[in-house]
Amino acid sequence: MTSPLRNLALSLALIAVPAGGFALAEAWIAPAPAAATANAAPLGDMSAYQTIVTDTQTIAATGDLTAAETRITDLEALWDQNASALRAMDANAWGTIDGAADDAFAALRARTPDATRVTATLTALQEALANPAQDMAQGGVVQMVSGIAVTDANGRALPCETLIGQLRTELAGLTAPANVTDLQARALERCNADDDAHSDAFAAQALALLRG
Repeated sequence: MTSPLRNLALSLALIAVPAGGFALAEAWIAPAPAAATANAAPLGDMSAYQTIVTDTQTIAATGDLTAAETRITDLEALWDQNASALRAMDANAWGTIDGAADDAFAALRARTPDATRVTATLTALQEALANPAQDMAQGGVVQMVSGIAVTDANGRALPCETLIGQLRTELAGLTAPANVTDLQARALERCNADDDAHSDAFAAQALALLRG
């Protein structure tokens, strides 16, 4: 809105409403601060993911948890496809959603899925998608292993590929000691099993040995 039009709108608002209402008019006309907008959507448009979760919730509500698990797999594929780009935008926000998604996957893929747990984890996932910065406001703590960070600021394990990638980079052109090779193998095994926490711990120990 141009400055003259904005001033006119504020004048009309002042005449039409009591003093207490003027603040509301000002707030309505004024643009949202850029920082607030950025914080509200640190990873950009999440609507595609939210649609899949909504579909999954609708299916789960019918009691067909097998079909719900099939639909949530679409989210997993899309999320993994965009993981690198999303982590680069905001690693902490990415970690919030990734952790919530893992909980939902686990609930739906349990040997005997529990409908109550499925509902709770899907609800939590929707909340994380709507506000991925929520955990950061609670003040998480970065956890360390051998002096190397293995979690983000929310306390969620880093993607195992991240530390394994660092380890491979630092091993390039070197003959790794046996203990480092063993830790690297353990990290890879746990990463392939989707066990980020233990994989990160092994990779961090290997990195610490390499760095002396």
